[in-house]
Amino acid sequence: MEYVIAALFFFVALIYSSVGLGGGSSYAAIMAIFDVNYVLIPTTSLVLNVAVTSFGAANFWWGGHVNWRLIAPFLVSSIPMAYLGGSVALSKQGFYILLLFTLVTLAIRIYFFDTLRISLKLEGAQKVVFSVVLGGALGFIAGAVGIGGGIYLVPLIVMFSLGTEKEAAATGSIFIWVNSVAGIFSRMQRGAFSMELILPLVAAVVAGGFLGSYMGSFRFSPRTIQKLMGIVLIAAIVFLLRRLL
Repeated sequence: MEYVIAALFFFVALIYSSVGLGGGSSYAAIMAIFDVNYVLIPTTSLVLNVAVTSFGAANFWWGGHVNWRLIAPFLVSSIPMAYLGGSVALSKQGFYILLLFTLVTLAIRIYFFDTLRISLKLEGAQKVVFSVVLGGALGFIAGAVGIGGGIYLVPLIVMFSLGTEKEAAATGSIFIWVNSVAGIFSRMQRGAFSMELILPLVAAVVAGGFLGSYMGSFRFSPRTIQKLMGIVLIAAIVFLLRRLL
């Protein structure tokens, strides 16, 4: 089973990386569909997040697009919350409910609000409060479910005029990387880790991500890729609903 999932992950990484995306939500959805041990899904997704976003975060850093004044408030709350999320021993039903909620929210965001353009200006303390609250919520989800939260964070930064699109993308990459590491440490401490499962998947994602980035030959927009991969999310949502009902 691990090698079937690895083959799927290779193609997901290949397609996503060709337009500069990571695909963490699709990894979690695929593992849910294949009924991977629910305890291992978040840890595996977090490790894959680190593998995929390491290159992007480094490139944004070297390119001078990292705005620490923008990212710091998100990290202040998200790092401890990611660690907390990883340390919470959810029941199988509780995990599926939280994952289902996350995937439904993500599917709504992709299919119904992807073209929504709202520009709201936050000032002073409003920026800090918004960043701390949002960072904490996404950090907890990252630790508990394994979805890094960048797909939510990046458009919200632009929507609320917190930073430029480049700064938003850089913040998203670093946010995912840092919180994934925090979640991994927490989950490893309580034994929610399987090297046998993770190794072939990491190899597949790195190979697919490198090849997709190198080729860059796919003529799809990031929006199109997200909608196509949304089919995987919908399949996972149906699977989880059948499990819970």
